[in-house]
Amino acid sequence: MAKESNVSQIDKNKQKQMQAEQERIRHKVKRIKHKILILSGKGGVGKSTVAVNLAVSLALSGKNVGLLDIDIHGPSVPKILNLEGKPVQVLGDTILPIEMLENLKVMSIGFLLRGSDDAVIWRGPMKYQMIKQFLKDVDWGDLDFLIVDSPPGTGDEPLSIVQLLENADGAIVVTTPQEVALSDVRKCITFCRNLRLPVLGVLENMSGFVCPKCGEKTDVFKSGGGEQMAGQMGVRFLGRIPIDPQVVEACDSGKPFVRHYNQNRTAKAFKKVSDAILQLDNNTKRLAKRQSLQKGDKKMRIAIPVFEGKLSQHFGHCDAFAIVDTDDDASQIVKREDLIPPPHEPGVLPSWLHGEGVNVIIAGGMGQRAQQLFARNDIKVVIGATTGSPEELVSAYLGGTLETGDNICDH
Repeated sequence: MAKESNVSQIDKNKQKQMQAEQERIRHKVKRIKHKILILSGKGGVGKSTVAVNLAVSLALSGKNVGLLDIDIHGPSVPKILNLEGKPVQVLGDTILPIEMLENLKVMSIGFLLRGSDDAVIWRGPMKYQMIKQFLKDVDWGDLDFLIVDSPPGTGDEPLSIVQLLENADGAIVVTTPQEVALSDVRKCITFCRNLRLPVLGVLENMSGFVCPKCGEKTDVFKSGGGEQMAGQMGVRFLGRIPIDPQVVEACDSGKPFVRHYNQNRTAKAFKKVSDAILQLDNNTKRLAKRQSLQKGDKKMRIAIPVFEGKLSQHFGHCDAFAIVDTDDDASQIVKREDLIPPPHEPGVLPSWLHGEGVNVIIAGGMGQRAQQLFARNDIKVVIGATTGSPEELVSAYLGGTLETGDNICDH
């Protein structure tokens, strides 16, 4: 009996310790505005290169940025940033990250290894504890962005970081154009959806080689596969990064590519991605936040596609979306704001509205494919609404008196 009592007490103490650690992580994470994961279902697609150049680009734009490398078995960030051998300071139970720029802090297990050739031979629980320590004990301070470079696949490290962060803004999924990579990346998008982690977009890396002498483009790994897959999966396509020998040179020499080759065509492609991410900080309603509505909550965010202030008869032809918030009982309107949508490409609007926390869209007409994509993004579709102001339509919907007719765009 006494033995069982001791075991029970040990379990309680362990549970209390875990709760205290998670609370400490929450306290640290509250000081970070936006948490973005760089993911891929496939290795060798240039994920670390994307993570580093995105972090540097955001820092060069004046944002306070943290770069966390959780690739336990193959940390590349120290090499790419020429930080190999840099000592990490530990003050009590606080770890000080390496400062790359005045406003860029970096942390990687590579800083904790005795040599760059050391192998980390750990099972899942050890990796989880290491990632937890990166969040719990590293002094990140106040950040605008934390960029997390994850290893390929959908295993321990990506799962751990999503669970520990609890409310990450979303993931950028990196792929190369060929089908062997796209197949694994589709699984990565499914992984995000299963964990309710918004997908901020798909980035196609190594998308063609442009000859520096003649300017002719050669699609070494085909081209356009990432964009096509993004449309099929109903997520935003962020753009293409071409194969560039200067990127290889920059990574090997430890010079951040977007900093030293900022006028290069490839650097401008990276900047386009960072500009899209900056919208998270520039918009009060972040581009891709987690849905604010949780199970059992009666609040609603209702989207109305509008053209010249009235309901647009097709959601894809609108010039803005009126986003209407309801009160706790979903009985009346409390706020409206008008948002300009991103460029209308297949699958973009459902993903974008999902990121804005919308869970109902009222439209005049909508094709079957679009309805399916909204359903995948947990957004209820009400079609066949007649013309009217957003407030009139939402009030009628909340009161159960909204009149609907035929779907005028059932194609």
